[in-house]
Amino acid sequence: MNHTPADKADSEDLSTPASGFFALATSGLAAAIVLLAAAWSLDIPRTLGLAFYPAQLLSLVLALSAALAFILRDASGRAHQGPPPWFDQLAAVVVLAGGVFMALRYPSLVDLVLLRPPQAVAIGVIMLPLTLEALRRTVGWTLFIVVLAFIGYAMAGDMMPGRLAGRAQPWDKIASYLSLDVNGILGIPLQIACTVVISFVLFGVTLNRVGGAKFFTDVSLMLMGGLRGGAMKIAVIASAIFGSISGSAVANVMSTGVVTIPMIKRSGYPAHKAAAIEAVASTGGQLLPPVMGAAAFLMAEFLYVPYATVAMAALVPGLLYYVALFVQAHLEAVKYNIAPVPKVQRPQWKDIRSGWHFVLAFAVLILTLFAFNWQPAKSALAATAAVLVSSMIWGYQGEKPKFKLLWSAIGQSGRGSMDLILICAAAGMVIGVLNMTGLSFNLTYALVQLGGGSKMALLFMSAVVCVILGMGLPTLGVYVLLATLVAPALVELGVDRIAAHLFVLYFGMMSMITPPVAVAAFAAAGIAGANPMQTGLASVRFGWPAYVVPFLFALSPSLILKGSPWIVAMDVTFAVMGVLMMSVAVSGYFQSALKASWRLGIGAAGLLTLMPHDLVPGGSWTSLVAAVLGCLPLIVSARQRSAASAA
Repeated sequence: MNHTPADKADSEDLSTPASGFFALATSGLAAAIVLLAAAWSLDIPRTLGLAFYPAQLLSLVLALSAALAFILRDASGRAHQGPPPWFDQLAAVVVLAGGVFMALRYPSLVDLVLLRPPQAVAIGVIMLPLTLEALRRTVGWTLFIVVLAFIGYAMAGDMMPGRLAGRAQPWDKIASYLSLDVNGILGIPLQIACTVVISFVLFGVTLNRVGGAKFFTDVSLMLMGGLRGGAMKIAVIASAIFGSISGSAVANVMSTGVVTIPMIKRSGYPAHKAAAIEAVASTGGQLLPPVMGAAAFLMAEFLYVPYATVAMAALVPGLLYYVALFVQAHLEAVKYNIAPVPKVQRPQWKDIRSGWHFVLAFAVLILTLFAFNWQPAKSALAATAAVLVSSMIWGYQGEKPKFKLLWSAIGQSGRGSMDLILICAAAGMVIGVLNMTGLSFNLTYALVQLGGGSKMALLFMSAVVCVILGMGLPTLGVYVLLATLVAPALVELGVDRIAAHLFVLYFGMMSMITPPVAVAAFAAAGIAGANPMQTGLASVRFGWPAYVVPFLFALSPSLILKGSPWIVAMDVTFAVMGVLMMSVAVSGYFQSALKASWRLGIGAAGLLTLMPHDLVPGGSWTSLVAAVLGCLPLIVSARQRSAASAA
C-alpha cells in the first residue's frame, strides 16, 4: 500500500495515539521537529553565539522524524491501534539515539568518512536501515524499492552492462558515506526539507486551522457561484490558491475537495468529472507561483538561482494550465446546462468580510520573498506569524483561535512534515550513490544515446520516464529523483537549465493524475464515489496543457519569459489564444456540440497558434493565420446557434 504525506497531514486522528505517554511522546517529537527547523530558519543559534555544522541539526531532525514514524505507523503502514509494540518502541529509541550520537560526533568524523572509521560505519549500519524502514512505513514501497535498487547498484555496479556499468563500492564505505557525507543523506534535499518544507507546512496548517482555507473557498463561492457552472470554477480557483501552499496534491484534494466535489455533483455534473476537475486543479497548485509547494525552492537550490527566477519562469506555463482548466469547466457547464450555485448557498460579503486579514499573510509572504529577498523559510514563518496575530485580533465569522491552537498546529505540522523529511533523506541516498559510482554521468550519456541526439526524441522519452518514476510518489520525492536522473540529459542536449527542471517537475506532477497510479485523481474519486480509473482518464483530458506546454518551453524558452520583450509578449499572446482553441477542441463543445472534423481543425489550428514563433515555419505569421482559421468554425457555430435560437 502506498501512502502520501497528505493522507496523514490533515488527518490528525489517524496519526496520534489516543492518550497517555505515547501521545505525549508523539507531540514532543513532532513539536521538536518544527521548533528546531524554525530556530535554524530564524538564525537563533547564531544569535545565541552557538556554532555548529548544519548536518548536525539535520541528523537530529531526521532521527526525530524516523522515531515518530515508528511510534505512529505499524509494519503495514497503518496507524498503531493503541501503544506501539516493544520492537517499534526499540526501533524509535535506537534511531533517536543514533541521530543524537551522529550529531555529537559529526565534527570529528566528517573529515574521515572515506577512511571508514568504525564509528562512522556503525552509524551508517544503524541509521540507513532504520531510516529506510521508517520511509517504507510512511510513504509505501515505491521509493523504498527505488532506493534499495540504487544501493544495490552501488555494491554491484560493475556487473551492469555497457554504459551503465559503474564502480562497485564496499559496503562499509557505502554505509559511512551515505550517512555522514553532505552529498548523501545529509545533503541539500534534507536541508530544504528541514527549513523550507517544514515552514510552509506550518503556514498551511495554521492557515487551515484558523479558517483561512474556508475563507478562500467562501470568496471563490461568492465570486464564481453566480456563474454558470460556478461550482466547478470555485474548485479551480480555491484549489489553485490552497494547492500552491499545501505542497501536496492529495492534501489539497482532501482539504478543498470535501467542499467542492459534493457541490459540483449537486449541480448535476457526473461524479467522475467532478472528481477530475478537483484533482487537476489541486495538482496544478504546485505549478503556479508564487509558492509552488516546496519543489520549486529545491529547484532554486539545485540551479543556484534565486527563487524569484524560478517563479517567473513558471508563471506563464502555470497560467496557461489554469486558463485551459477554467475554459473547460465553463464549456462543460454549458454542455450539461449546469445552473449557478443557488443564491441561498452563496455567502455574501457581509458573511465573510471578517476574513479580509487572511490576505495580509499572503502579502507578507510575497513581499518578504520578492521585495525584501528573505530566505523562503523565514518568509513562511513571517506569514505564519501574520496569520496567527491577525486571527487572534479579528478572527473569522465570530471565532478567534485560542493560543493552544499554535501548539496544536506545531504538532500537526511536525507529523505532516515527517513523510517529506524521510523522502528527502531517501533522495539524498540516491544522490550519494550517483556521486559515488559515476552513475549520474553514465545515465546521462545513456539517455542521450537512446535519444539518438534528437532533442524531441529525448523529451518524449524523458516525459514517459518521468511519469513512470513519479507513480505513487509525493511531489518532492518525484522532483528530486527526476532532477538528478533525467534533467542532466536534457541540459546536455541543449535544453535551458530552468526549462529542463520545470519539464521534469511537470511530468513528475502529472503522475498524480495519470493512470494507472493517479493518487490525486483516486483520492478525489473516493470523495466523489466515482470510478477511480474513469476519474483518472477524465483528469488526463482536463489536464492536457501539462502534457503539451512543457515540450514548448523546453524547445523554445520564450514561454518561460526568456528572450526579447517583444518576442515574449507575442508568443505568450498566441499561446493564450492557442490554449483557448485547444480547450474548445478537447471539450468538443462551443455554443453547441462540434462536429468531429471541426474539432480536429480547431485543435490543429490551436496547436499551431500555441507554438512559439521559432518552432513553426513562417514564425509568427503561421501562428496568426492559424489563429484566424481556428476562430472561423467558432464564429460559424455561434451564428448557427443564434439563428436556431431566433427561429
